[in-house]
Amino acid sequence: MNRILVTGATGHLGSVVTQTLQKTIPARQIGVITRHEEKRAELESQGFTAHLANYDHPYALEKAMDGVDTVLLISAGDEGDRMQQHKNVVDAAKRAGVKNIAYTSRALKDRTTLSNALMRDHFETEDYIKESGLTYTLFRNILYMDAIPLFIGKQALERGIFLPAGKGRVSFALRREMGEAMALVLANEPCQNKTYHFTGREAYSFGDIAQALTELSGKPVSYTPAETSVFVATMRQSGIAEPMLKKIVDFVTDIRHNQEADVYTDLEKVLGRQPLALKDGLKELFGL
Repeated sequence: MNRILVTGATGHLGSVVTQTLQKTIPARQIGVITRHEEKRAELESQGFTAHLANYDHPYALEKAMDGVDTVLLISAGDEGDRMQQHKNVVDAAKRAGVKNIAYTSRALKDRTTLSNALMRDHFETEDYIKESGLTYTLFRNILYMDAIPLFIGKQALERGIFLPAGKGRVSFALRREMGEAMALVLANEPCQNKTYHFTGREAYSFGDIAQALTELSGKPVSYTPAETSVFVATMRQSGIAEPMLKKIVDFVTDIRHNQEADVYTDLEKVLGRQPLALKDGLKELFGL
């Protein structure tokens, strides 16, 4: 009996993982961690072994891992010291006698040339896990297709797309399909120091996104590949906070350099079907 603990279980990705796991294995074999008591109680009422803990409290993490075989570490946000938080989870797993650890990393081409410093944490976490001696599974996930509306803005259908992404491409996939695939691996495949690359079946530019939105909406949607300096000046005039602006520029710079353009078949193989293509995903995300 493989007892699995999912951290960040009430987030968008964690929820999909736990829901999919529940279809495959009994809820009593699934442990979950949340930061909120009301959510913990709700999950417990559904049959999960639910714990109140967070990445900054090693003792609570270790206690939640008692009797667990496999921990899924869903990467932390960037509000705190993410690298230290990840180390806390890995160290707690070792102390608790956990055998296996899985981690939600990122599908990026070259860690040595990244513009986005936040993404380097993922590779450093991978290194830390490999050095821990735990048997591991790494899920390198591509940029969520679900993030496209955040990048191009709510008014993209009326104003077009204005980003310094050049002709860079991304092999977008839906978050829910990657979460489903992760759960299927955890439930059905042995942990054997393997890395999965979960991407869509094709890579798309923002020009492709504009074309797809044009076809779906019946309105002409343009894409303007702006210069970074012009984009920054324009966004500052809109009143965006500087940390958020930097985050957007770093993400988009890596896209321009095709850091997220590689295509793999792992997602299709694990799901047993083709992942949703861009046009179908945009139809869903924009309600078209």
